[in-house]
Amino acid sequence: MYPGQDFDPDREPPPGAADLVSDLELATVLHAMAAGDEFLYGVAEKAVLGSLTDPAEITYRQHILADCLRQPAVVRQVYDVAVTAINRERREYFSLFRASPDSVLHRSVRVMEIFTGQLRALRAIADEQAGSFQSEGFTRFFRMLSTELDDDFFGQADHHLGELKFRRGVLMSAQLDRGNKGVRHVLRNAPEQGWIERLSSRRAGYSFQLPDRDDNGFRALGELKDRGVNLAANALAASVDHILDFFRMVRCELAFYIGCVNLHQRLAAAGGPVCYPAPLTGSGPGLVTRGLYDPCLALQVSDQVVGSDVAADGKRLIMITGANQGGKSTFLRSVGVAQLMMQCGMFAAAAEFRAGVCRGIFTHFKREEDAAMESGKLDEELRRMNDIVGWLAPGSLLLCNESFASTNEREGSEIARQIVCALLERGIKVAFVTHLFDLARRFHAEQAADALFLRAQRRPDGSRTFRMTEGKPLPTSYGQDVYRRIFAAGLDSTPA
Repeated sequence: MYPGQDFDPDREPPPGAADLVSDLELATVLHAMAAGDEFLYGVAEKAVLGSLTDPAEITYRQHILADCLRQPAVVRQVYDVAVTAINRERREYFSLFRASPDSVLHRSVRVMEIFTGQLRALRAIADEQAGSFQSEGFTRFFRMLSTELDDDFFGQADHHLGELKFRRGVLMSAQLDRGNKGVRHVLRNAPEQGWIERLSSRRAGYSFQLPDRDDNGFRALGELKDRGVNLAANALAASVDHILDFFRMVRCELAFYIGCVNLHQRLAAAGGPVCYPAPLTGSGPGLVTRGLYDPCLALQVSDQVVGSDVAADGKRLIMITGANQGGKSTFLRSVGVAQLMMQCGMFAAAAEFRAGVCRGIFTHFKREEDAAMESGKLDEELRRMNDIVGWLAPGSLLLCNESFASTNEREGSEIARQIVCALLERGIKVAFVTHLFDLARRFHAEQAADALFLRAQRRPDGSRTFRMTEGKPLPTSYGQDVYRRIFAAGLDSTPA
């Protein structure tokens, strides 16, 4: 996920994440990525909302994703190896009833044998498939598996695990302290015995044998053994935890890419084009796209979704006006979703997409009337905008959908104009869908050089194409078209 650090699945979501998911309908995309897997959903949500701001890191992920789309079966195979290791370790964990050094060591040996088997499976995949991957991330991953998990590693692992089963008994040394109390117990390697020694009943040194019913003696002997194996048990348990963390990280980071593969397959089945977006490295704003569409809508309808072409390079404000039910809100969502997909290293739902990297993405969409609200809708909108302003920084992107339409035209236009002007002065990019003609007209007259004005396309017969085209704001949203479509048939059939 990163060239120099691990992905953190436990980090807190960014400010405004809940509104972002709700307003952009991101749950549809996340469910498509998860394909019914809760773990995939959680990782996808964290990754999509955790936007990257370095174009080099975005490109790094895109190259890895390209490998995953070329070799999805191999990637799923690696993922399954990690999942199997984690699940089998969990079963062994629940089999541990007594947390004594001896039981910890016994359980750690069993788990380490499982892990070495799964590491061998990863090494086999690396040896067979490394040449078919081109990205820096996978190349480094497979090289690490081949160099660090070599035959010598597995030979030593098997040897040490065999020794820790103590088939020849437990050999330890100790020193006597005051009162002949044993101290400094150290586990020793048991010497190999020749065949003559194994056949002979004679042993060098002194020995004693416990009676069969000497419970206290067996308990004391067990405690003595625990003192000897304690250091080895702790060291092996730490090694088990280290390898378990490795498998968990492999599972977590590959979960994001498998989610991307799942989404890619769903969008391909829906007939929607995708592209690898180009993150612009310049400090100025920019948005150039061809065939941009809303993937959430494409995943929900059976017909192919219409895309739009936009050339807003160097524009700080995009103002969208035009016909009712012409696709304005859908277009705004497509811009936000594409920006998020680009900044987490994914493909974008477009034939072409180039945009500046944003420091944060925020939404201010109109809300339905809430009977539980203690104040009016305008107060609620102003409170939400106040929260957003506290999170915004130069280089952020704010998507507004019918903001401040809850009051009259004059008041709503003036409130929105002052807020947007202040945001533009702070270097914040704004995309604004509005029916407030006075707002759009004044920006067209005063900010035409720094703004792009789009209009929902309407044919002469009143039908909608659901495409956005460049055009100045008009004083009508053609609400009569919607009225005719809904009521005209009934009115025409009513007798005079």
